[in-house]
Order: sequence, then structure tokens, then C-alpha cells
Amino acid sequence: MSRTRHLIGTHSVDNGGIDMAVRRATAAGMSAVQIFTAVPKFYGDKSKIRPERAQRFKEALVETGIEPGHVMVHGAYVLNAATNDEGKWERSVAGLAKEMDRSATLGVGGVCFHPGACPRGKAEPGEGAQRVARAMTRALKDAPGLTRLYVENSAGAGTTYGRNAFEIGAILAALPEDVRERAGYGLDTCHLFVSGYDLKSSEADLRAVLDEFEETAGEPPSFFHLNDSVGALGSNRDRHALIGAGEIGEEPFGWLLADRRSRGIPLLLETPKQNTDIAADDPSGDPYDVRMMEVLRALGAQT
Repeated sequence: MSRTRHLIGTHSVDNGGIDMAVRRATAAGMSAVQIFTAVPKFYGDKSKIRPERAQRFKEALVETGIEPGHVMVHGAYVLNAATNDEGKWERSVAGLAKEMDRSATLGVGGVCFHPGACPRGKAEPGEGAQRVARAMTRALKDAPGLTRLYVENSAGAGTTYGRNAFEIGAILAALPEDVRERAGYGLDTCHLFVSGYDLKSSEADLRAVLDEFEETAGEPPSFFHLNDSVGALGSNRDRHALIGAGEIGEEPFGWLLADRRSRGIPLLLETPKQNTDIAADDPSGDPYDVRMMEVLRALGAQT
């Protein structure tokens, strides 16, 4: 994948279907998109992609020019691959595997998911990394193909896992070699900030954060979620804001766009939408997404 340009995208409203989500992202001027393939409040371990739904989605990609490799699927929020509760872990693994199966059917580039939570006593954090890695391994082996699986850093609330570079690196290090090349990680700017990573003090400090993750994980991130933060630094409050309307502010996103690691990978907005009840047949880009594209271009995005 080329690292010469920025691939800005958004998690579009999917009223009318995931094909309409693609059309709305393009209408907002974007070259990438993030979608759900099933209701994110449930495990999705029984949900399938109907052939006609997959066909409409693929046709939308062709018509809009968004490459399948620039599509990210976000896993269900309830998945908890780090848990030491065997029943919840098995259900989470089944849900993650089914997500990979649906995404492989769609032919998209990647799936991202939150690692979940585990106890913080004694050896549990290390065991949490092993459990997440086992879940990823099963999901990847159950869905052979090119679709990759990415773990996302957490906001660090409570006992959530993946809050820092060490924990993300531990997950990836625990993966067996035969699936490691199809796995990676991504960074959410809001999650970084509220988990204690200061992105706004200086460009050098932001670059040092990215260096820490790259050195610890052994590779740069495979995507970014571009979100400003309602919560303050270190607050662990996972609530996203429009870029420039939160505690991080606009300038650090310009620093991020200037970093080599932001090029050629999906940079996905998970910021608020103005029109969440858009008609099913309306392909218009969301006004907030249009505004965010203007902001990012002004900050230096090369699209």
C-alpha cells in the first residue's frame, strides 16, 4: 500500500445499508470508510452477510472508487477477548471469528476491535495478552484470506486492556508466526490522550508517542482513528469530539498528518454526525464529515 497520500475516511451512518455508508463517505470527499457488518451491541456470532447485501456493497465500492483495502470493519463493542471468564471469552472468540468471516466475504482490508478487560492483579495482564492473542489466532485461522485483524488501543478505563504500548506489543508478540503477518494494531487519538499520552504539548512529544508504539510493537500502526476528546488528559473518558472542539485541539492533528506513519493507511473519523436519521436512500455526505475534511486539508492532509 502506498504511503504517499493520506487516506481520510469516516464511520458513516449506514441507514439504508452498508453500501449507502460507502456512498456517504465518498460524498463527503473521503477515500476510506469504516462500517459495522452487524449490530455492534451484540456478539454477532450468528449473523451472516446475505449475498445480495455483499453485492450491493461491492458495487458501491466500484462506483465510488473506494478501494476494498481502504475499508475498515469495526468489531462489536461487547467482544471481550481479554477476559478470564471462559464463557464470555468463548462467545467473544466466536463473535470475532464470525466478524472476520463476514469481512472476508465483503473482501475488505481489515477488521479492528477493542481487546476488552481483565483483572489487574498479579500475572493477569500478561495472561490477558495471551487470551487476546489466542482469540485473534482462532479468528484468523477460521477465516483464511487477505483481510487483516487489528487490535485497537483502549481508553484505559477500569480494567480495560491495551491502554499502552507495552500491552499492545504484548498481544502482538504472543501471536504465532503463521498468523502474525495478517495482524497488527491501530491507534485512536482520543484513547491515547485520555489514557495518559500527551499529544498536545509539542510535535516532538506526539512523535515520541508514535515512536514508543512502533518500537514496542515492532511495526507502525496500520490505521488511526482521528478523534478529538471530550475528556481531559488521563481522564480515561472515552467520548469523542469533532477535531478542534475537544481537549486535544486542531494543531496536534496537523502534527500527526506530517508524520510518515499517517500516510497510505486509513485515517478514520469516529467523530459526531449531524444527521444520524438520514433517509435510507439519501447518499449525501454528513455536514460534520464535510467540515472535518476541510479542517484536515487545512492542516496538511494530502488527498
